[in-house]
Amino acid sequence: MGRRRNKGRPVTGVLLLDKPRGLTSNKALQRAKALFDARKAGHTGSLDPLATGALPLCFGEATKVSGFLLDADKSYRVTARFGVVTDTGDADGEVIERRDVPALAVSTVQSAADGLTGEMEQVPPMYSAVKQGGKRLYELARAGQSVERQARRVTVYDFQLLELGDGTAEFHVHCAKGTYIRTLIEDLGEQLGVGAHVAALRRTAVPPFDADTRLVTLDELERLSEAAGHEALDALLMTMDTALVDYPAVQLNDDLARYLRHGQAVWMPHGPAPGWVRLYDPEAHFIGMGEALDDARVAPRRLMHGGG
Repeated sequence: MGRRRNKGRPVTGVLLLDKPRGLTSNKALQRAKALFDARKAGHTGSLDPLATGALPLCFGEATKVSGFLLDADKSYRVTARFGVVTDTGDADGEVIERRDVPALAVSTVQSAADGLTGEMEQVPPMYSAVKQGGKRLYELARAGQSVERQARRVTVYDFQLLELGDGTAEFHVHCAKGTYIRTLIEDLGEQLGVGAHVAALRRTAVPPFDADTRLVTLDELERLSEAAGHEALDALLMTMDTALVDYPAVQLNDDLARYLRHGQAVWMPHGPAPGWVRLYDPEAHFIGMGEALDDARVAPRRLMHGGG
């Protein structure tokens, strides 16, 4: 039998999608992938269906660097509703408990939030994509099962009250990867003795993309696709190294670039400090990610097909 051809265009780049409420991250990805007619695509860090906001999509060769975005810190704007506890920890779940909510002072709420910053152990919610025994926790939860989950070490850098309303509060959260905002809000509700769930959630930043980086909606992609086709969509894509600007850049001469492309570490006695580095050829084409070792060598780690 002949070799099966891959479907779609060999599109490469990064798009910062504004995920709409009501879609899973994967469904949002698949819609964008279909509009681009892209051969290969992936997202970097799932958002709950209820959540909106920054969802970096990597197309083609950019999927090789998606892990660096997965490891990045995240920032959110979250609205908590007090006095109502749901089985999912957010507004999409079934109400399992209601409590009276007394008048809460700003200082009381902020003090409780401050107590939930720093490094801590956090148990993943049952309605999450964490795998246990080969199945996603949310699959077990939908089957009516509840299993013991292992706590994970997470870090919340900032948990700041922005606005306190009648039974609701809005917060800014800056946290490390793997932090569940739903669990954080549930814990806050317990600290205050009133219970709580996430009423709305928006991811505002995924470094190196900050809150000022333009997000593109699926509606925008659809309108642009109909009006101007793939060329207009491709113009929205950022180069893959745009997602890696926080890592030092290493310019290579022809010989060093050739050795690295063949999988060999190269000697760079005056090179960067140990850690991940961006690699560029003499024409400043991005050829991939390498690792500066503590013996003054640079080793190839994630190289792009064809060198860029």
